[in-house]
Amino acid sequence: MQISAINSYNTSFKSNPKKQEYENPIDRGTEKSLAVLSSIGTSAVAGAIAGGLTTCVTEGKKIPIAVGAGAALAVLGLTLPSKLYNTSVNAYTREKEMDVFSRQKAAQNNIYEGINDELQNNDIPLSEKINHYATVKMADNGNGMMIKGV
Repeated sequence: MQISAINSYNTSFKSNPKKQEYENPIDRGTEKSLAVLSSIGTSAVAGAIAGGLTTCVTEGKKIPIAVGAGAALAVLGLTLPSKLYNTSVNAYTREKEMDVFSRQKAAQNNIYEGINDELQNNDIPLSEKINHYATVKMADNGNGMMIKGV
């Protein structure tokens, strides 16, 4: 097993030395292409099943092929619009969720940078530093209430 540097892996951050900005991984074009491929695959399977069942009932090669192709086109016509609509709605929703996630991470990063700068400052008393850090950690952990001594 070989251990390599982290820099060689693809990360979701742009290489901006000033500020790391989150790049949204949701691609609507890819989502749409996958929906079309999924619908085509489903219709091909339905057409093959319909053609196979028609082969058991009729004799000849042209009728089962025509029935299978017709069934495949019918299934494709019925499922493709629904899949495309649902995919576009879901992709939009996931894009917005990822945007909220990235904003939350950026805000959290800014807060921790401020706490770190405060910790480096020797003019601020230690009790105030601990109080600010504890407040941020409690908010990070999701504990909305914190009882502080006066």
